[in-house]
Amino acid sequence: MFNLSGKVGLVTGSSRGIGRAIAEQLAFAGAKVVISSRKIEACQLVVEELTEAGCTAAAIACNVSNKEDLENLVKETLSKFGHIDVLVLNAAANPAYGPSSELSDDVFDKIWQTNVKGVLQLCNMVLPGMAERSDGAVIIISSIDAVKGSAVLGAYAISKAAEAQLARNLAVEWGKHNIRVNAIAPGLVRTDFSQELWENPKLVKHIEATTPLGRIGEPDDIAGVAVCLAAAAGKFITGQYIVVDGGVTIYSGGI
Repeated sequence: MFNLSGKVGLVTGSSRGIGRAIAEQLAFAGAKVVISSRKIEACQLVVEELTEAGCTAAAIACNVSNKEDLENLVKETLSKFGHIDVLVLNAAANPAYGPSSELSDDVFDKIWQTNVKGVLQLCNMVLPGMAERSDGAVIIISSIDAVKGSAVLGAYAISKAAEAQLARNLAVEWGKHNIRVNAIAPGLVRTDFSQELWENPKLVKHIEATTPLGRIGEPDDIAGVAVCLAAAAGKFITGQYIVVDGGVTIYSGGI
């Protein structure tokens, strides 16, 4: 039920962190994968490692905030592998840390373009091809910030909430074509993207104390869920916002 042999997976933001872990686990499950991020050199390093492990992978550079780049990403993927069965939308931006009152229009626009508009644009480019084959899985990497208020990550949280709703909308629109669309909402995961948070000893101590599993996440914790959603094991799951956070959102600590 977790065999992805014959499938092709396209993962944005997959040269490191959660995206890389997802791409690797899709490949280990048998899928051919496209590694994509803004820097082609970083993508090629991942492809080399996967190739050495006996997997099939290709590197394609893409800035997901640029529509022309997205169009090229799809074109090159189809040229290399012929079709796309699994689309993982992981690339994200968060250039702001602080109260919303200090957020400039340019920064908000960048967050929205990358985290929401670019996601929708790429889906609109890929899902018609999935519909032609009456099969496909789309996985949007959201965040538990989508369901919490934040004093310092307001714009990012707004974009992640929008992604969760986007998954629900697309699940309804494309379900008749046997396309499943879901959002995964990680808690704090040890990646370069969140390094400023998990390198804060006080914050990590608080999270560990208020998380039932007593730890922050690792990239493979998210990748396992993605493989499930991409494979036959997840063929009856769609439109869901799946929280993967060690239980932090259901526990406040203490009794």
